[in-house]
Amino acid sequence: MKPHKNRCLLYSQGLMPYLKAHGWQRSLLTERIHDPSLDDVLILLEHPPVYTLGQGSNSDFLKFDIDKSQYDVHRIERGGEVTYHCPGQLVGYPILNLQSYRKDLHWYLRQLEEVIIRVLAVYGLQGERIPAFTGVWLQGRKVAAIGIKVSRWITMHGFALNVCPDMTGFERIVPCGISDKPVGSLAEWIPGITCQEVRFYVAQSFAEVFGVELVESQPQEFFRFE
Repeated sequence: MKPHKNRCLLYSQGLMPYLKAHGWQRSLLTERIHDPSLDDVLILLEHPPVYTLGQGSNSDFLKFDIDKSQYDVHRIERGGEVTYHCPGQLVGYPILNLQSYRKDLHWYLRQLEEVIIRVLAVYGLQGERIPAFTGVWLQGRKVAAIGIKVSRWITMHGFALNVCPDMTGFERIVPCGISDKPVGSLAEWIPGITCQEVRFYVAQSFAEVFGVELVESQPQEFFRFE
C-alpha cells in the first residue's frame, strides 16, 4: 500500500506586486494556524522590481539611502539579509505545516535547497551548497536565495531563483549581505531560458522532495489579484 501523500495546492501566478503577495501569504498562514487541517500551498510567481530586508537585516547592505529612495523597499518578517526581486526571477512561497513533515527548520532549509539543486540538474548543471550560508550556488555564483518565516510550524516566504532577470538591480545592494560571492542567473548558462519552463520543473522537484501531491488550483476570488 502506497503511503498517503499530503495534498499541496499549486497557485501558479504571473507578475504580482510584492505587498499583495505578502498579504496573501499572511492570510493563508493565519487560516492554517486556525485550521491546521487545511491543505498546504505552493505559490509560484514573479514580482515587479522590489528590495526586501529581513527582520534583523543591516540597511548598510543597501547602496542607496533608504529614506530618499525611488526604489520599492520593504522590511519584512523573514530571516536573512537584503534581497532583490524582479521579473525573470521565479519566486516560490510554500505555506507548509511542518508538523506533517519534520519540525526542524534546518531540515526545511536544506529541502528548499534540494528543490533548486534538482531543477538545475534537469539542465545538466550542478548546484552547490556552501556551508554556513543558505541558498544555492552555480560555479561560485549565487543563483537562488532562501529566506523563511515560521509561525507555529507553518511556513511562509521561501525561495527566489534567478532564471533570466535583469541583473542590474543587484548592483545596488550587497545581496544577502555576502560581499565576496557574486550573484548569477541561469540565463548565463542557458541562453533563452524562461520562467515559464522552469516553473514546471520547480513544481515537479518540489513535489518529489516534499513527497506531496500537487493540485493545480486557482486562488479564491478574494485573492485573485489583477
